[in-house]
Parts: sequence; C-alpha cells; structure tokens
Amino acid sequence: MQVYDTVNKLAEEIKTSSEYMDLKNAKQAINIMPEYKNKIDEFNKLRYEEQLNSMQTGKTDEAKMLNIQNMYKEMIEIPEIRKYFDAELKFNVLLADVNRIISEAVKDILS
Repeated sequence: MQVYDTVNKLAEEIKTSSEYMDLKNAKQAINIMPEYKNKIDEFNKLRYEEQLNSMQTGKTDEAKMLNIQNMYKEMIEIPEIRKYFDAELKFNVLLADVNRIISEAVKDILS
C-alpha cells in the first residue's frame, strides 16, 4: 500500500508545482476568451488529425503541416496564447520526466 501513498503524494506535489499552476492559470485566461480558445481548439484538432494520419499511413501531408506551422506562428504572436503554449510545454516536460524516471527504475523487468 505504500506505493499508492507515495503516488498520491506525488500527484499532490504535481498539482502544487509551478508548472501545473502556470498551466492552470494560462488555461483559465484562455477559457474566458472564446476567440483564443477556439483558435487553440482548432489548432489542436488539426495537429491531432495530422498525427493520426501520419501514424496510419506512415506519410506526412506537407500541405497540412505547413498550414499547422503557419497557424502556430500566427497564434504565438498573441501573448495569452504564447503564455498558454509555453506553460503547456513546461507541464508536459514535467510529466514526461516523471514518467521517464519511473520507467527507468523498472526497466529491468520491462525489457
């Protein structure tokens, strides 16, 4: 049962981390601006669709990728959206690091 206690403590620590709080605040700021929220939602939808297509076909649609890149360039000119993307990236790095550390600790039985 100690593992569950530890993971629950880790979850609480993540929820009080600056990465989590920054993302939460940035997301709240975006959510009160429907125009910005819609831009981000559309961007994420297109990006997801292209990733899915690429995984299924093994090919990248260059025109769609260029469109996604251009959307991103336009969006990061908006300070609130840039702040959101920066916070999202930092939080995702934190989660990836936690996952990497745990995976590394048990790699001997996963290989």
